[in-house]
Amino acid sequence: MDTQPVADPVSAGGRHYRYHGCFPTAEELPMKLNDIQRIAAFDDDGQGGNPAGVWLGDALPPAAEMASVAHELGFSETAFAAPEGEGWRVRYFSPESEVPFCGHATIALGAALARVHGDGRYALVLNAAAITVEGRRDGERVQAALQSPPTRSNPASKELVDAALALFGYTHADLDPRIPPARAHGGADHLVLALAQRASLRAMHYALEAGRSLMRDHGLVTIVLAWAEHDRLFHVRNPFASGGVYEDPATGAGAAALAGYLRDLGWPHGGRIEIVQGEDMGMRSRLTAEIGPEAGSSIRVSGTARMM
Repeated sequence: MDTQPVADPVSAGGRHYRYHGCFPTAEELPMKLNDIQRIAAFDDDGQGGNPAGVWLGDALPPAAEMASVAHELGFSETAFAAPEGEGWRVRYFSPESEVPFCGHATIALGAALARVHGDGRYALVLNAAAITVEGRRDGERVQAALQSPPTRSNPASKELVDAALALFGYTHADLDPRIPPARAHGGADHLVLALAQRASLRAMHYALEAGRSLMRDHGLVTIVLAWAEHDRLFHVRNPFASGGVYEDPATGAGAAALAGYLRDLGWPHGGRIEIVQGEDMGMRSRLTAEIGPEAGSSIRVSGTARMM
């Protein structure tokens, strides 16, 4: 096979890596797509949610094989997990890149672990962080929660903000001045742009290739576009062009980054925010982010998951 492995494990800076090389065909893969569990994370009362692939095995396959399977499956992320010590070693792949952390695939992983190994909390070792996920069965669905990697945020540069506004056809007048643009990290780096009007969020559009270039040039995994209906309820859209995905219907890593930034900002979150995502793409999803008082500490992101 004319393939090359993906880059070495990512750094704590939240960078992602594109798969460099030709993907093998499905017939050439030792791992088959029917080995992958398909789980919709952060669903809304049994509907919507963000599909993720989950693979569980005794040892992680080679990186090129995981990248190829994720590419073939086509979901925005697939999580690969194998036992390591008293926990699980996990890597995440989008159709085009490996990412350091993916929230919805972690929720899907928690559901898969609960179904196979029973309800409980599981320790996960990522490329650049150690986190936990909980899964508790509730009939055909699973209640799941993750503890994100540490969070941090800083103001976004004028160059980045101007480029992002141009990408979406927004102007500075479209932004909510209460939540200035920021680079926010919750296991991966995101740009947060808060919009002043729900209509601006609904009208979101951009060119995929231009978005891919912007995100890769600035080391972003996604862009979080958010509108605050009130202090504790946000409507969000999440372009994920860096991974070859136009938009994600639910993004746990973006939720953690947004929640951590709101804490840094002194936003009156009351310790918890609710996020509605995917509504404008017909895949309504619900996420809850619980925010502790300590700056930089982990965010608990929870929701439900259903088998597809």
